[in-house]
Amino acid sequence: MFIAGMQKLTLLDYPGRVACTVFTAGCDLRCPFCHNASLALPGRPRDSMDEEEVLAFLSKRAGVLDGVAVTGGEPLLHRQLIGFLRRVKELGYAVKLDTNGTFPSRLCEAVESGAVDRVAMDVKAAPENYPRVVGLPGFDIAPVRESAAYLMSCGVDYEFRTTAVKGLHTAADFESIAGWIAGAKEYYIQEFKDSGDLIAGAGLEGFTEPEMAALADIVRPKVPSVKIRGI
Repeated sequence: MFIAGMQKLTLLDYPGRVACTVFTAGCDLRCPFCHNASLALPGRPRDSMDEEEVLAFLSKRAGVLDGVAVTGGEPLLHRQLIGFLRRVKELGYAVKLDTNGTFPSRLCEAVESGAVDRVAMDVKAAPENYPRVVGLPGFDIAPVRESAAYLMSCGVDYEFRTTAVKGLHTAADFESIAGWIAGAKEYYIQEFKDSGDLIAGAGLEGFTEPEMAALADIVRPKVPSVKIRGI
């Protein structure tokens, strides 16, 4: 598994936990607004860490930290991930996994094996607009639908989230998303910010705070728990 770095302390990436964040490299999508292009794309300069190095750090910080958030890139791209998560759990940590939902069988294995306590899954766009928003013409959304349905029924703690981007999303997208994930436990609309490390950010910008509130109002009748994140 390719670990591309670690943030040693975060109060944001794992709600309710004092955590660290582990970043994996590589992604199967090419979302133009991706703020971690150096992690997602091959050939970009990036750091690397040994799995044992991360586990040694976590062993020393047990009792100070109580959570580990694993993000990417797309962590489930790595077949070795679940074994790593189990080792993190053995150290006494709660584990949060970020995913784009394209590997439903691995997601199911991670949850059913007890290796994951919380899942944050990206809902990139309205189903009909997925290929354009993830940067892959002809993209098949079926695995993403399967992952979303699994999370809504399996009992694990979870959230769905969409980064709202002018130039990619409209109000109609959020109407469609609301119908897709109606009744979801938690849904966040996230502010887009140019990290300076985007895949293809030309012409993209964030919505204003009032515009974000209006998008949330579109979703709220079907997903009462919708909240805005980042503003």
